[in-house]
Amino acid sequence: MGGTPLSARLRGGQAGHFVGAYGLLALTALLILVFSLTLPRTFPTRDTLDSILFTQSIPAILALAAMVPIVTGAFDLSIGYGLGLAHVLVMQLIVDEGWPWPLVCLTVIVGGGVAGVLNGVIVEFGRIDSFIATLGTGSMMYAATGWITDGSRIVPGPQGLPAAFTDLYNSTFLGLPVPAFYVLALTVVLWLVLERLPLGRYLYVVGSNPRAADLLGIPIRKYTVYAFATSGLLVGFAAVLLAAQQQIGNPSVGLDYLLPAFVGALLGSTAIRPGRPNALGTLVAVAVLAVGLTGIGQAGADFWTVPLFHGGTLLLAVGLAGYAARRRLRVGASTARDSPAGPPDPPSGPPQDGDPSPGTA
Repeated sequence: MGGTPLSARLRGGQAGHFVGAYGLLALTALLILVFSLTLPRTFPTRDTLDSILFTQSIPAILALAAMVPIVTGAFDLSIGYGLGLAHVLVMQLIVDEGWPWPLVCLTVIVGGGVAGVLNGVIVEFGRIDSFIATLGTGSMMYAATGWITDGSRIVPGPQGLPAAFTDLYNSTFLGLPVPAFYVLALTVVLWLVLERLPLGRYLYVVGSNPRAADLLGIPIRKYTVYAFATSGLLVGFAAVLLAAQQQIGNPSVGLDYLLPAFVGALLGSTAIRPGRPNALGTLVAVAVLAVGLTGIGQAGADFWTVPLFHGGTLLLAVGLAGYAARRRLRVGASTARDSPAGPPDPPSGPPQDGDPSPGTA
């Protein structure tokens, strides 16, 4: 290509990959430095750290929930509606029905998984685009939320909610908010599953090249349903935490989390493993958003800057994710074209343990 040696192009590609992979981490550090210098009395404090960890844990879990279906090339727009429905169910069962809170938590989380399975079945077996299908099921969830609450909030009596239940969100561990450890644990589990287990590699193949997945004998429908089920389970868990945080059932609160979740998931596909959705990248993206929103909030920005920030970041995330994916394809094609040996024959069956996933050289 223009006489440039292959080794030089590979070095340039590696440098570009490094910048793309860790650019968001560098941006996070830069934002922390800028806000610490401009707001020295309020930003670089323990209170700010605790506030970020407390307030951004639920958005982080929802971003992970949005990320999993995106791995398979699908979108779950029902997560915000599902969050609203599930958290009012938690309040309804504890406050009005008198169920023990551990049973309520288990029921709601399992119910979230069932809702995710139904989304996957509608998308794959009903042959309906995921965007339309989950928007439709989300609207039905919103209707069910209104039916349960009759449009009003569910407020506990004078005795409040069980202390053990609210401690799920409000307690600390090792001096840090407990919800931050939930996010860390979920991120590690998803990273290991997607990057180290055959299940994750199958999901990536389904999302990157469904035709190749079909030729390799990977059951596309089954793995897509798995992705939606995982998303639903995470939404159910986030709903339990939301109920423990707010301690009231608000029928409209879930929609506020929809846009930040997709911003985090899509922006995360530009970090750590550029061009593909991944758990660590999603966590880094949520950190960037949290630091940015906290900084502009402490600087006295008006309320409308929050949706402006999320909307602009979403557009940037989609653009960067598309660019990263196209760049990966170009680098791979250029390397294969200039390599002295042709590419190996495709495998005759599904990827085995230890095989690299497509596009992850």
